[in-house]
Amino acid sequence: MNPTNHWKRYCHYFCHCQEIGLSLDISKMNHDDDFFARMRPAMEKAHAEMKALENGALANPDERRMAGHYWLRTPSLAPDNSIRRDIEETITRITDFTAKIHRGEITGQTGKPFINLLIIGIGGSALGPQFIADALQLPKDHMKPYFLDNTDPDGFDRVFAQLAPQLEQTLIVVISKSGSTKETRNGMLETMSVYRRAGLEFSRCAIAVTGVSSDLDQLAIEQKWLARFPMWDWVGGRTSITSAVGLLPAALQGIDIAALLEGASACDAITRIVDTQSNPAALMALMWFFAGNGKGERDLVMLPYKDRLLLFSRYLQQLLMESLGKKLDRDGKAVNQGIVVYGNKGSTDQHAYMQQLRDGTDNFFVTFIQVLRSREGHSEDVEIGATSGDFLFGLFRGSRAALSEQGRQSMTITVEKLDAFTIGALIALFERAVGLYASLINVNAYHQPGVEAGKKAAGAVITLQKETLECLTRLNSAMTAGEIAEILGKEGQTEDIFEILRHVAANHQKGVKVDSQGSLEKWKFVMEK
Repeated sequence: MNPTNHWKRYCHYFCHCQEIGLSLDISKMNHDDDFFARMRPAMEKAHAEMKALENGALANPDERRMAGHYWLRTPSLAPDNSIRRDIEETITRITDFTAKIHRGEITGQTGKPFINLLIIGIGGSALGPQFIADALQLPKDHMKPYFLDNTDPDGFDRVFAQLAPQLEQTLIVVISKSGSTKETRNGMLETMSVYRRAGLEFSRCAIAVTGVSSDLDQLAIEQKWLARFPMWDWVGGRTSITSAVGLLPAALQGIDIAALLEGASACDAITRIVDTQSNPAALMALMWFFAGNGKGERDLVMLPYKDRLLLFSRYLQQLLMESLGKKLDRDGKAVNQGIVVYGNKGSTDQHAYMQQLRDGTDNFFVTFIQVLRSREGHSEDVEIGATSGDFLFGLFRGSRAALSEQGRQSMTITVEKLDAFTIGALIALFERAVGLYASLINVNAYHQPGVEAGKKAAGAVITLQKETLECLTRLNSAMTAGEIAEILGKEGQTEDIFEILRHVAANHQKGVKVDSQGSLEKWKFVMEK
């Protein structure tokens, strides 16, 4: 294609949304000019389904739930006044509570102001808050955020070591809709133990974000925690970032949550436009469909040329892969759908995997993000006539061109600056694109049966561990994994029993010793006396 045609295609497929300071360029995707006409009926259906969703249609028939994350930033859209009032009252309560923390009206046990924030959660209860915290962190922030987002004891210890000198000045937010998520519960219990050993009352620095009447809600009431904020059953974890899940930690940190909500609401309004050429979410959904042949045959590589957006790909992994990764479509047909998402940041990508993207397997498409404003304030030249930001811009354009020369597809999101409003707009943009794309491929984006299956399997391992240790204790002799499996009548789980015993022996606390002489079948395990 000659340069003149490149420019014409760029102008034709450039979507500029001045209201939110965002544009989308899809000219480097390889679709033909008739693609949009062919997809018009499917896109019209997707818009109709999105409108029904926003009007309160059941989005998750498995659990008889609506999906109301769009109401969170525009409460007037809620299907009834009680939901609207709940949203508005929660935002007001978050703002009022945060102001009291920042003014020192609510303090730690020793009377010192809170300066640290420990968020305990996992999945949607951590990825969104982590992304916002990192993207919008400033030196003037009121509080410094820390996260327990797994059930890794060593990970716990690393965070606790950082907080130890100021433990009494650390405010804790425990986030779990059900209140029974094991990873979050474990993090909470370990934190309680740390506070107890330090002579501090956990309840005097704890806040719960959870479902009404959940186990966590009841615990917070019983122990008289500082505050409780709701998670509603019509908000899924991966779309909860503009609920109390994301807003409370952000507000406590010092982020402008009103601007965040405003940006999300403004983007929602733009992405309701039925005209595809003016709707960046519709364009993205169609490009996902085109690139992957409607079957997710290509991976989505996120390359933001901004350090503050490094965690965006991690957040998007859950949003896209949990929403779209489905075995069955809405008609019960096996389709094994999904889009794999991974990413780095520019220009680190050029020193990591740009070589393969350009010359290796062509099984992906890239989404670049560029931020026009390099920094707040003046930039010195690092070479005559060029700043560090100019170099970053040049490296972005170079990467885009290098991929295009090899026929590798990409699209580019451009924002004017990175602030709370823009982050809100980016969140809404991808949430809307996921909803529209799910309709195009006929899957339910609002349930996650595979996640529940994994949780059940994990619970079965813990049960088997208890049975194995009871057997070893009761028989009080050295045995192989195979012998224990035979006694338990679980020969088909011998490998699991072997791995359980190897795990507990390495951690000493259970009192199991291992004699690892010979082949695996001959390894002997015994309970220490």
